[in-house]
Amino acid sequence: MAEPLIAPSILAADFARLADEVAAVGDADWLHVDVMDNHFVPNLTLGLPVVESLLKVTDTPMDCHLMIENPERWAPGYAEAGAYNVTFHAEATDNPIAVARDIRAAGAKAGLSVKPGTPLEPYLEILREFDTLLVMSVEPGFGGQKFIPEVLAKVATARRLVDSGELTVVVEIDGGINADTIEQAAEAGVDCFVAGSAVYSAEDPAAAVEALRRQAAGASKHLSL
Repeated sequence: MAEPLIAPSILAADFARLADEVAAVGDADWLHVDVMDNHFVPNLTLGLPVVESLLKVTDTPMDCHLMIENPERWAPGYAEAGAYNVTFHAEATDNPIAVARDIRAAGAKAGLSVKPGTPLEPYLEILREFDTLLVMSVEPGFGGQKFIPEVLAKVATARRLVDSGELTVVVEIDGGINADTIEQAAEAGVDCFVAGSAVYSAEDPAAAVEALRRQAAGASKHLSL
């Protein structure tokens, strides 16, 4: 059995102290970086120069979530810089397989993300080209939103396909994950849990990561510590 992966989202961190905020969650499994372009989503965050800077100050695998238009143009650069996993949105491109192959060729794992209202079925066939499936449990664009439990049906579908050997993706969830919601996400079949406010608004972010990890393991049929 695998351990739960906890990926703190630096969207909830203090941007003036990013290196310190990253160090504060040094025991996290992945570091989740939300890249937004103010086109695909109505918010503007950070881009490749910040990711390159962070890669110099941490060994934690960087999980870059590109909420951007034209991922075919921008995604490979994050892989080349040294990101561990580069995820883009199914809704942002007409050729997700080509983008995934470019990301992998540039040295990173490739992830596909779907918004809460996007059905998973049209993408099940192509998920063999991916390493990660990121199910959004809030509308992408802003942190601190309320968890949408209806998306867990997509998680359960993906989990069944992974357990049956048809897929090998890591099932990741992002949006509203905290002490109140992580157990239902784990029960549905999530492997990797993105948590922003739940980690960075805690007095001790590292302790918050560990507490979430334990909660997830306790609620999951396929994960343990």
